[in-house]
Amino acid sequence: MAHQKKLTEYELRRLENIKRNDEMFDSLKIHSKINDLSASTKRQRAQIKSYKNVPEKKSKIETPIFIRRSLRTKGMPPDATNMHDFDETLTKTPKSNPKYESSGPITIGDAYCGYASHQQKFTEKIMGVFKKPQLCCGHDSREEIEGGSCNSMARVNENVNFGYPIRVRGCVDLESMGLEPENIARVVPGRILVLRFFPSTDVKLIAVGNNFGNVGFWDFDVENEDGDGIYLYRPHPRLVSGIVIQPFSISKVYTSCYDGFIRLMDVEKEIFDLVYSSDHAIFSISQRTNDAKSLYFSEGHGVLNIWDERAGKSSASWILHEDRISTIDFNSENTDMMATSSTDGTACIWDLRNIDADKPKCLKTLNHKRAVHSAYFSPSGSYLATTSIDDNVGLLTGANFEDVTMINHNNTDGWTSSFSRAIWGWDDSYLFIGNMKRGVDVISAARRVRVATLQSPNLSGSPCRFDTHPYQIGMLAGATSGGQVYTWTTT
Repeated sequence: MAHQKKLTEYELRRLENIKRNDEMFDSLKIHSKINDLSASTKRQRAQIKSYKNVPEKKSKIETPIFIRRSLRTKGMPPDATNMHDFDETLTKTPKSNPKYESSGPITIGDAYCGYASHQQKFTEKIMGVFKKPQLCCGHDSREEIEGGSCNSMARVNENVNFGYPIRVRGCVDLESMGLEPENIARVVPGRILVLRFFPSTDVKLIAVGNNFGNVGFWDFDVENEDGDGIYLYRPHPRLVSGIVIQPFSISKVYTSCYDGFIRLMDVEKEIFDLVYSSDHAIFSISQRTNDAKSLYFSEGHGVLNIWDERAGKSSASWILHEDRISTIDFNSENTDMMATSSTDGTACIWDLRNIDADKPKCLKTLNHKRAVHSAYFSPSGSYLATTSIDDNVGLLTGANFEDVTMINHNNTDGWTSSFSRAIWGWDDSYLFIGNMKRGVDVISAARRVRVATLQSPNLSGSPCRFDTHPYQIGMLAGATSGGQVYTWTTT
């Protein structure tokens, strides 16, 4: 027999404690009561199951919370595919209120996020500007402009936008541009995806749209008025992809979203009316300056539609790209010439008079290595500037836009999916584009290089969306992914 190891004093005490506990449990009949309770519970479950006469179901699983982990935290380099469709993740915003999905109109009061009295001030200000006489090309009434008499005049000379406000043109003094603290505001929560100046000399107003379906307005000239000049609405369930403000009627604002809605904010009627609804996402909207009754918008994978306001339906539809269309822009000197940019890696120029419905053929195609997120004509129409996340700004010029230059620029930080779009200034001299060091780079179209950077200690983020005031040279607005708007002005 094997030699039995002698137990230590600790092990002896442990065995004695176990024996004593067993004797105590036996005296209290604990184990018997546990078994009885277990059997009773099983019988109750069986009875309930039999009573309902349905199979036992598992408890409902709540919607999981997804935690986004960037490639950087995984130790991986930026992925082209992720950058290609970065903003698809923004469409996951929950639909917290059924009214945002309504197939009908939404009142401005229901869409407003704040006090009704505050919202009323915004309405009164817009209507005060709207009712002022609109002098334009000899016409002194809005009815003449909307009625189309100015449109007929415009056909006499396509180089002049008769009946519509004409943007000012001129070279800006870069050294005179500055960013004052009072011209900075957080307008909306979340990320700003679109930014527009109101086309008015009577009010300094900016409209922005974010990834939560909010449309925000900032009146940054609110001296001697109550409030901070910020008005927040939520007419959409998800990401706002486009804003168009009627140039002759600033009380009407078109907005589109990734959920397939186009709404018309009519301040006079105090309503967000539903203009168009689709099962596909709407990625951009635009208007020609001499055609206020038609709305151009991109839908789904590469489809461009023209919405006729008078007929209340689509008047034309073409498949122009293999993937979504990011921007739509028109040449100011020839509004039949249209430029589109796409995440399929191309930017194209089209002649609206000669687009075959079955096989559309463009006048010019510019290829980038990765997604193209903007293509804008210069104020004179002589240039086209494109922006891609391949870290290049494309510049096309010449009689048929045959001269192409690629200007290297870091258009994205490579990690957080933020990218900047280059826009033109008030003439063909400069392009403005945000950099990843909290500044705005200025690119000379003539020299094809960066010639200056707008910087300020008041700039706390990297602006990625821009707009220039149509009637004030040197007024440049930039928006960040944190919901802030920064407005540079000249001294």
